[in-house]
Amino acid sequence: MQPAQTVDLTNCDREPIHIPGAIQPHGCLLVCDPGLTRVRRFSANAADMLGIDREIAGRALIELLGDETVHDLRNAIAMAPDASRPAVIAHMRLPTGSYFDIAVHRQNGEALIEFEPSLRRTQPLQLAREMIGRVKDISDIDALIQASARLVRGVLGYDRVMIYRFEEDGSGKVSAEAKRADLESFLGQYFPATDIPRQARVLYMQNPIRVIGDASGTRVPLLPEDEERRAPLDLSFAHLRSVSPIHCEYLRNMGVSASMSISVIINDKLWGLIACHHYAPKVLSMSERIAAEMFGEFFSLHLLALKQKRKLDISTDARRSLDRFLQEASGRSDVQEILAEALPELQKLFACDGVGLWMNGNWTPHGATPPRGAEDDLARFITDVAGGQIWATHALSRDFPAAEAYFEEVSGVMAIPLSQLPKDYLFFFRKERLQTLNWAGNPDKSYDTGPLGDRLTPRKSFAIWKETVQRQAEPWRETDLEIAEAIRAATVEIVLRHNELMENERSKADVRQRMLNEELNHRVKNILAVIKSLVAAPNKDALPNDDYIGALRGRIQALSHAHDQVIRGGGGGKLAELVDAELLPYRTGTTAISLAGPPISLDARAHSVAALVIHELCTNAAKYGALSRPNGTLTIRWEMTDEGDCQIIWQERGGPTVAPVTRKGFGTALIERSVPYDLGGTSHLDYQPEGLTAHFCIPGRFVTWDADDIETQAAVEKKESIATAAPIDINVPVLLVEDQVLIAMDAEMMLADAGIETVVTASSSSDALTRLKSYTPTIAILDINLGRDTSVPVAEELVRRGIPFVFATGYDDRSVIPDELLSIPVVRKPYDATALIKALTSCLAEGNT
Repeated sequence: MQPAQTVDLTNCDREPIHIPGAIQPHGCLLVCDPGLTRVRRFSANAADMLGIDREIAGRALIELLGDETVHDLRNAIAMAPDASRPAVIAHMRLPTGSYFDIAVHRQNGEALIEFEPSLRRTQPLQLAREMIGRVKDISDIDALIQASARLVRGVLGYDRVMIYRFEEDGSGKVSAEAKRADLESFLGQYFPATDIPRQARVLYMQNPIRVIGDASGTRVPLLPEDEERRAPLDLSFAHLRSVSPIHCEYLRNMGVSASMSISVIINDKLWGLIACHHYAPKVLSMSERIAAEMFGEFFSLHLLALKQKRKLDISTDARRSLDRFLQEASGRSDVQEILAEALPELQKLFACDGVGLWMNGNWTPHGATPPRGAEDDLARFITDVAGGQIWATHALSRDFPAAEAYFEEVSGVMAIPLSQLPKDYLFFFRKERLQTLNWAGNPDKSYDTGPLGDRLTPRKSFAIWKETVQRQAEPWRETDLEIAEAIRAATVEIVLRHNELMENERSKADVRQRMLNEELNHRVKNILAVIKSLVAAPNKDALPNDDYIGALRGRIQALSHAHDQVIRGGGGGKLAELVDAELLPYRTGTTAISLAGPPISLDARAHSVAALVIHELCTNAAKYGALSRPNGTLTIRWEMTDEGDCQIIWQERGGPTVAPVTRKGFGTALIERSVPYDLGGTSHLDYQPEGLTAHFCIPGRFVTWDADDIETQAAVEKKESIATAAPIDINVPVLLVEDQVLIAMDAEMMLADAGIETVVTASSSSDALTRLKSYTPTIAILDINLGRDTSVPVAEELVRRGIPFVFATGYDDRSVIPDELLSIPVVRKPYDATALIKALTSCLAEGNT
């Protein structure tokens, strides 16, 4: 026997129930070597039950059971190598003349033979077939569960049969019940996860049927005791395995004398149990047990099929409702109004108690929702934790302590982001779970209390479960999340539909997005490559380090201006300015660049496309063409055609010998396809040995020709140096507000080069306001955007004091600047020394307060 150990509720999860050292008394057990040669261990009742009048330990199995029985057992076990599927021989006659149902399986190098007295030969397959036939045509999950509970009780004769479903947190709910009329009902009741310990759930997965014939707790020990104490026998797959004392007490406290459970396993997870209770000792025959096990497996498969069908039906219904919603919304322009009116319909898509729309700072509630005024904090919290994805919780106050104030009305929330903008959400809410739950049975019903206390009674279990799930809602299921994803897709489609100007633009949206992503990646790589080449290029003119650094800084600054020009192209602009901006980084050395053409403006779409194409041409010319060699020449001309279109000619000479392109990369494809695809124009690239010649035609509807047809010729101009900039007082104290340390250091160096030594730097608006209490600058430079902050509070304080300042930004959007400050000068980032000093000088001279 095993050494005695204390078993109580504190070590319930650690109780070794798979090695109890004993079996139930309605059968007996022999344990042999894998070849069924000799008996190694046996239950204490084996001799009496099998009619053996000799010593069992170490005896040859043939001597105890006879040649024919052992032969049949060996054949049976050879056909059942899996321990979870024991071989079964029904109604076998032993040499003593008694009949037994026998189950045999191998486990950990030993063969276990279980014997149960058999009164008659039955056909488990016929019984299972009849049971399956009663439910196979049921197509509704709830109907299947209810019918199965009634069927199992009717066929197997238990006083109570329950379908017990496990929740995500491990707790269980009685979903269906068939019982004697005089018994109280457990239907709809929940029980804590601790009622079925972890190791018991493992065994339910391994051995799908479990029969307890008598909860009195009678145990038949395994012998020899020394061998069992040294290496306890694993009875995980034995039907006769003895029962945990805790579980026996639980059953006795409920008045239950016998039980049976059938595991319901779906997708390799324990979904629940078909739990049977009887109020007197009751043992199923092996044939009945096999039929019940087969029915349990069919029930699991049928339930899985119906769950999949329900999932598909729910998804189809949700999609159909959303399609109707989209159709109704297609003719309207106010997205917020559309969604607000649709809240009652959206709530019907899945189980929830309320729904709310938070959009553009406006709150529209419907049903059970947080109290008025709490929605802003909730939306801000969701923005922080959701990361732009669907987010759900069934315990909101645990994740968001502020929700403690209204947990009864809202304990569960699912948030669906409506756009990439922060704090635009569709919320679905669920009340606290306990608000609608009560014990279904007789409140005066008394239960016995054993030595382990009243914890092991159903009413106390229910009370403990209620304590563990306070401030929690019904958990969101996978189906809910799928519907939420469909809702999100539909709302995004509405937003896109109302933001598109033309029907054909919607069909190109995905292609454009992919092109934009690839172009962004490609452009960043090109910019980094150009910067790398500028830094790594040898100093051919042997300039001093200071001059070389200055020249390098100027080239990188020019590259920044070109990039800035492309970004600003969203509003259209002059073709000459666009080309000049793109060529600024390459106007160095002895390369000759000339531009010629009449004044012409491109609209927003053509300007963006032209910027991409010209940028690629410039980059390729710098890598492989005329701009990569000294004395190379680049000529760019544009002219009006007879049809009013704009013809652009790009011609390179003096570069490396050009060979025909055999493999086209993304950049080449962009050059060739952008103008035809996006503008309906034409592109032609001629790779001549002496250099590339390219022709582009932009349709006239995208261009505007200025009235004066004056040909322009761009010249190479050197930027004004700091030395020639307007003088500035070197004793001027400056306040610099900048949150990026490297950019701040760069600005400080530029100011130092201009002779300004007194510079105080602050990294945030609060830091700047603190410094202003003890420091009075003559002028200030304020970065508009400071991470999550802005410098507007500092600007307002400077205005109040009459101190002039300039704004600095790398963005083109000035929407964060209040209207009363829109007249303040703006210096673009990255900083250019000349522009910065000039802005400060002008600001000091004119004042801006």
